[in-house]
Amino acid sequence: MVAGVALVPNWSAGAAVTNDPTVDAATKATFQRLADAVFTDRTEALVDGAGSARTRHASGFSGSVRLSGGQNREQSSALGELRARRTRLAKLGEKYSAGSTKVTLDATQVNGRRAKVAVTETTTLSYKKPAAGSPKTTGFQAHHELTFRADRDGDWQLTGIRDTDDGYLAVNQVATPSVAKVSTTADDGPPDAPRAATSWPAPANRKNLTTGTYDYKAMVAYAAKYWSHYNPAYPDFNGEADGGDCTNFVSQSLKAGGWKHVPGYTNDFHKWFGTADIQSDSFIGVNEFSWFALSSKRVTPLANVYQADLGDVIQMDFNRDGSKDHSMIVTYRDRYGVPYVTYHSTNTYNRSVASLVASYPNAFYYAYRT
Repeated sequence: MVAGVALVPNWSAGAAVTNDPTVDAATKATFQRLADAVFTDRTEALVDGAGSARTRHASGFSGSVRLSGGQNREQSSALGELRARRTRLAKLGEKYSAGSTKVTLDATQVNGRRAKVAVTETTTLSYKKPAAGSPKTTGFQAHHELTFRADRDGDWQLTGIRDTDDGYLAVNQVATPSVAKVSTTADDGPPDAPRAATSWPAPANRKNLTTGTYDYKAMVAYAAKYWSHYNPAYPDFNGEADGGDCTNFVSQSLKAGGWKHVPGYTNDFHKWFGTADIQSDSFIGVNEFSWFALSSKRVTPLANVYQADLGDVIQMDFNRDGSKDHSMIVTYRDRYGVPYVTYHSTNTYNRSVASLVASYPNAFYYAYRT
């Protein structure tokens, strides 16, 4: 996150919780404090030198609110997984010196002894000893639905946490994401993208950033401007049935840097266009984007994700089923050869590729030189 960029919630996925205006402020504050404690613990599990006590903050809540037995076990498992991720990251040369998490309530619904709460989590992690000119922090927003149950004494217990972002991919995420995709079929067979290696360091593959066809700095500037403040000139595809906004955001960034429309039928992957009123499948769909980009020769595959540079695109297939799930654009590359990506769903700015590989070591990766 750059200095001066505010993290503004883009609430779209938690609309299932209908706000109940009769819930008193004290109850709402109780829900919020426990949620803040739970997600703060998860963030701090990634911070170098942080303690290993289980749910240090959340365990302090008792009486009016606490974690249920099952949720205590879930939290303990999550913290263990995140500490293991912290160790993997350190081996890749990345550490976080501090973390900050804030949770705000977006909607609260109480029905007898049961409650649902929709919250927005805003988290920032500071890179430890960043190189000169490198990003100092990475930040994201995530949305969750929390369920509570009151016991016989009227004390609330947190019984469940559900991530409600489409294409959820936050730094402190622990569950395997399930990403909806826009998909089509084509008669002439779409091209297959070769998988990219994730070994570091990678063989040199320098990119000319100044004399090429496209303006890569403009792509980066667009991504920096709209990673959390969505551009109203385009639709937002973060709704539950829309499949996520990640590729739509990448396409907008590429368009800002000089990619031109190729008009035609929306379901023809040889075409690529996006406006406020109409978008081709290749503009918003993960796989369709890959098919267009390769068949049009606008990109060339990279052998290793660590070769990606400004304006390049990285995609992921989380469950290795051959269908890609997520698209990201490179917005920084440090002097050690590590690219940083920015993306929607969840809104994230300058997350290192090392963090992705450490978080999802079993995923398939694809990298495209634009």
